[in-house]
Amino acid sequence: MTLTLRRQGLTVVGTLAVAYMASHFFRASNVTIGLDLMRDLHIGPEALGALTGAFFFGFSAMQLPCGFFFDRYGPRLTMFGMLVLATIGGAVFTLAPNWPVLVAGRALMGAGFGVMLIGSMVVIARWFPQEWFSTLSSVVMSIGLIGNLMATSPLAWGIEAVGWRWVFGGAVVFTALASVAVLLIVRDAPPGHPFLAREPETPGEMLRGLKEVFRTRHLPLILVLNFTNYACTFTVQGLWGGPWMREVHGMTRIESGNILFMAVIAYQIGVLTIGPLDRVLNTRKWIAFTGTAVVVAIMAALAFWSGPPAWVPVAAILVIGYVSACSTMVMAHARDLFPDRLIGRGMATVNATVMLGVACMQTLSGVILGWFEPLASGARSEVAYRSLFGFMAVVLVVAVSVYSRAPDVKPKAVGR
Repeated sequence: MTLTLRRQGLTVVGTLAVAYMASHFFRASNVTIGLDLMRDLHIGPEALGALTGAFFFGFSAMQLPCGFFFDRYGPRLTMFGMLVLATIGGAVFTLAPNWPVLVAGRALMGAGFGVMLIGSMVVIARWFPQEWFSTLSSVVMSIGLIGNLMATSPLAWGIEAVGWRWVFGGAVVFTALASVAVLLIVRDAPPGHPFLAREPETPGEMLRGLKEVFRTRHLPLILVLNFTNYACTFTVQGLWGGPWMREVHGMTRIESGNILFMAVIAYQIGVLTIGPLDRVLNTRKWIAFTGTAVVVAIMAALAFWSGPPAWVPVAAILVIGYVSACSTMVMAHARDLFPDRLIGRGMATVNATVMLGVACMQTLSGVILGWFEPLASGARSEVAYRSLFGFMAVVLVVAVSVYSRAPDVKPKAVGR
């Protein structure tokens, strides 16, 4: 690759990373505004869990269709169209007068943003050598996480100043501008790449390719961890971490937002430091396994430790933030199972399990908390949250046990 093409490729990837920020902002925002929504709309934890999960149900529902679109029409046009849909969903959510309309808007946002990570990965796979896939994917995720940062302390400050709807209106405008940037700047592949000269597959051929993906050997073993890893960590970081710190540990909205802000920074550091480790340690499986094991230990400690000192929830949130970056290694582990012609459908299938897992876990988490009678103040009890942490610890133990049977991928031994 010439220097000029490399610079163009980095510009393309940078544009996608900036657009990806909007996805992270909207998906993570309920961890900060959740209690406000519950109070303003007079809903319980079950409804908040379903509302938060709606984003990920919409997200996962679009994965397989967009996998077809990536391979047939290319990621540029696919991502532009779906970002327009996300903009519409964001506007609906921002202006929603009641819970059902909020759910509809959040589901539309999830469907629209569902293409961004996998589309970026497809573009990276076609613009750069495979040994850079994990590193550049981690860069996209790290930049995208600025949106997650904005959904913590800055969103809390914005709510205090002007209310959440005005803040969300600004995010909708940002999403609209990002869609235009993707259309104008992004290119599917560098000049001369076989994708640009491909013969479009017929619908029958595309379906047969999807069947190939589902028949991929060892894929189910990886999908089990994909379904549960990010689902559990993001249920803490993206939904109940803020309410837990406020209701159980007496923190203010700003204080809990500051901790979540630092946790996102920890995750960004994790993405940038854990992402390249596969080329250093020549393994993907054991990095993912170890990171998940650390999360299990933290979840179990939170489940069994009653009335811990104030530093414990802070440390738990920060460490979970850092080690949850190992979920990117599970994605990279799965990527090498697919040939180039199936990358779109293959990675979309993998990502569908991730987001479907988040949707199910966040919806189920609301049900679990709803089983417990609220305190006189209306807050959830410590026992309710401890039960949720214990449930997620058990889920991850089962998942990592299944995943341990998958063969490793050695980045230095697959034709790099």
